[in-house]
Amino acid sequence: MLWAGYLEFYECELPQEITELTWRRLVDPGFALYGLVAVDGDRPIGLIHYHFHLSTWSASSYCYLEDLFVDPTVRGKGTGRALIEAVYRAADERGAEKVYWMTQGHNAQARKLYDKLARLTPFVQYSRERK
Repeated sequence: MLWAGYLEFYECELPQEITELTWRRLVDPGFALYGLVAVDGDRPIGLIHYHFHLSTWSASSYCYLEDLFVDPTVRGKGTGRALIEAVYRAADERGAEKVYWMTQGHNAQARKLYDKLARLTPFVQYSRERK
């Protein structure tokens, strides 16, 4: 399962109820969470999740690309690029001013692709987890 591979790559464990909630949100038109899956025949080989939000720096929305994962056996063959470009098209159709995402600094293989498709910003992310 791609989602399990994604969580494993980021060395993250989520409670099963969070995974189930994510999938319910993806299929519920009442939520503005979108997802795409790349397939090779009947086999899913990549996934991407994204959503739109308002910005105090723009009259239109921003698009946050939250999750992107490609099966390691097919990386480097265009799946990641195709998924990102599909999000770009969705953002353009919606008039979003910006598409942005984060990755870990050591994710060198993905960053080679990202450097071709987007501009690396100088921002540093801070995070506070709820107690």
